Amino acid sequence: MHWLFGDQLGPHFLTRGEEGPDRDTPLLMIEARSVFRRRRFHRAKAHLVLSAMRHRAAELGDRVTYVHADTYRQGLDRAASGHPVTVHHPTSHAALGLVRALPRVSVGPARGFLVPMADFAAWADHHGGTGLRQEDFYRWVRRGHDLLMDGDQPAAGRWNLDHDNREPPPRDTAALQVGRPYRPREDEIDEEVRDDLDRWERDGDVRFVGRDGPRLFPATRAEALRALRRFVEHRLATFGPYEDAMLAADPVMSHSLLSSSLNLGLLDPAECVQQAEGAWRAGRAPLNSVEGFVRQIAGWREYVWQLYWYFGADYRRSNALGHTAPLPDWWSDLDADAVRANCLRTVLAQVRDTGWTHHIPRLMVLGSHALQRGWHPAAVTDWFHRCFVDGYDWVMVPNVVGMSQYADGGRMTTKPYTSGGAYVHRMSDLCGPCVYRPGDRTGDQACPYTAGYWAFLDRHRERLARNHRVARPVRQLDRLTDLADVRAQERARGDTPP
Repeated sequence: MHWLFGDQLGPHFLTRGEEGPDRDTPLLMIEARSVFRRRRFHRAKAHLVLSAMRHRAAELGDRVTYVHADTYRQGLDRAASGHPVTVHHPTSHAALGLVRALPRVSVGPARGFLVPMADFAAWADHHGGTGLRQEDFYRWVRRGHDLLMDGDQPAAGRWNLDHDNREPPPRDTAALQVGRPYRPREDEIDEEVRDDLDRWERDGDVRFVGRDGPRLFPATRAEALRALRRFVEHRLATFGPYEDAMLAADPVMSHSLLSSSLNLGLLDPAECVQQAEGAWRAGRAPLNSVEGFVRQIAGWREYVWQLYWYFGADYRRSNALGHTAPLPDWWSDLDADAVRANCLRTVLAQVRDTGWTHHIPRLMVLGSHALQRGWHPAAVTDWFHRCFVDGYDWVMVPNVVGMSQYADGGRMTTKPYTSGGAYVHRMSDLCGPCVYRPGDRTGDQACPYTAGYWAFLDRHRERLARNHRVARPVRQLDRLTDLADVRAQERARGDTPP
């Protein structure tokens, strides 16, 4: 019997190569309610995962045994009856520890990624295990997989087109001319899942956060392929220049919305980057947009996956800055209406309503605020994991601990990713209607991000003065005539909604 986890739903998890199951091998899927009982997940995420699992079971028909159980152990005992079970390498340390502790369960290689873990470990060890720059890794993957290459050189002679992909949003947003993203249609399986979630909540068995419905993201391989095709044909061309921009009325812009499909295993990363490259070579999309998309998948997504395993299970407990403050209730409850700062209110509402927002709001609005307030990085990581439809342990531990919260002290990134309100003002249309002014550090209209930025640098002045990427603003602290007022203002603010 071969066991499919809920994020192993694509056909590449059922092919024979690399110790996969034979075509006639019986399959097992386990829906364990304890997963949702232990933690307060976003309702839309719970719906998407269960819908995707049940849709896949319906596709597999009599070949699969689908078990509703309280725990994975209980489900396995009920279905396998002592017979040998195989499973592909799970995507979290906890799940890997579980399957390795179970008798008669053998673990095969991971699937759904471009680089075998052993190959990455050899590459990282060659670099001494430190200074593992994402740019070096990305170029190595590009060469190894012949992605956007002309012989042994990068297409058009440039590896990195980030400089072309950092445009603020145009004043006339209609000028984007972006095609609509793919949105699926719900069916009776979605209705069944929603009824079950309603019943679990009524029974007091589980608690969710956020809003649910209608489903916005693919739950089947066919839907995911349609979403990929829609993106490549109608949205990829305009993706690059504005991939870091934010618009209040259009949180999606030209983003692919494929992360949840990739992380459920409905899509394989190779087919995504190959289709994007094909669009460029056929003249249907510019290189900067295609390179930006390829970088997200073959560069960053792959890098995050590999570092999760290479750094090990203890990495999640990193807390180099010594941040210990708990998450306030308004944040945990996604209570956007309690927030006055327009950028944070808008982004928190996007998470509440959809379980998704793109990478810049995650990093420079949500993550930046948590970092400035000194919230415990483990709690922030858990919140991102639970509240995003594409959030999994392997995704969020490096992204939050390493990048967003700088809790590893620089093992993954070279600087803390936080800023004052000027960055948000430049890269969005969110500051115009705000009650705060991005240039004000103190006073009734002081931007919480601007004040928070200088307070953060001040708190960690000694450490950050040694970091060449932020040493200059740290030196500027001594020239701030209102620094004492900033300190007092930030202490008084505490964890009240900004």
